[in-house]
Amino acid sequence: MRVHHGREVTEGGAVKLPTVLYRYYERRLTKFLTRELPADKLPAHIGMMVDGNRRWAKLAGAPTSHGHQAGADNILQFLDWCDDLGIRNVTLYMLSTDNMKRSTAELETLVSIIANLLDRLGENPSRRVHPVGALELLPDYLADKLCDLADRTHGAGGLVVNMAVGYGGRREIVDAIREHVRTEAAAGRSAEEIADALVIDDISRYLYTRGQPDPDLVIRTSGEQRLSGFMTWQSAYSEFYFCEALWPDFRKVDFLRALRDYARRQRRFGS
Repeated sequence: MRVHHGREVTEGGAVKLPTVLYRYYERRLTKFLTRELPADKLPAHIGMMVDGNRRWAKLAGAPTSHGHQAGADNILQFLDWCDDLGIRNVTLYMLSTDNMKRSTAELETLVSIIANLLDRLGENPSRRVHPVGALELLPDYLADKLCDLADRTHGAGGLVVNMAVGYGGRREIVDAIREHVRTEAAAGRSAEEIADALVIDDISRYLYTRGQPDPDLVIRTSGEQRLSGFMTWQSAYSEFYFCEALWPDFRKVDFLRALRDYARRQRRFGS
């Protein structure tokens, strides 16, 4: 038997519930870390790369779908933690354009789990859900569900949840440039005039997250230390935090540690 993030795991990979002693330790540590966090140094916008669902399932000896479902369940907990701390914006990296190349069976299952997650998100009227990605790449029913939820929650005043589904950072920049060029061309400007006048803000105003602040902190789980195309433009001056925990095992105490680490940093914004 081995222990993985406070959980006893048998040789076959089955995960047992945390021991009473570990629950007590985690509860005390969570309270301590929460008290230690300065409210004025919390990030306003967090980019969350929810990585490790497949590896989690493999370690547990379970089908990949179980890992994706466990990851979806943990997203709801994560959003509650953000609400509790007063975080205003969250971007969840759910499905990349590269993920769209996975096997048909796995992709269909993952899309179905995301669709169910959207239904569950819609049960909280205080949160605003915003689609982030190339919706034309998605199955029609999922794209329609995203757009419908975005319309229904548009006026919500609570946490803004950006759902990065069918998302790629390079694709986003290309789409922003394309939209800018079309807008300027429709106004009668030549290609040369558009190119000569192009500035950074011309790209920013056409990003999927237009009108929102760039992420202050980007967190990636599973131990991988790369962005994989996540918010390529917006993360230019973000702080990064890489956590060893696989996403379904990512606990509130892991989140608080990331926030504590962020609060201790001196942000320089390239200077």
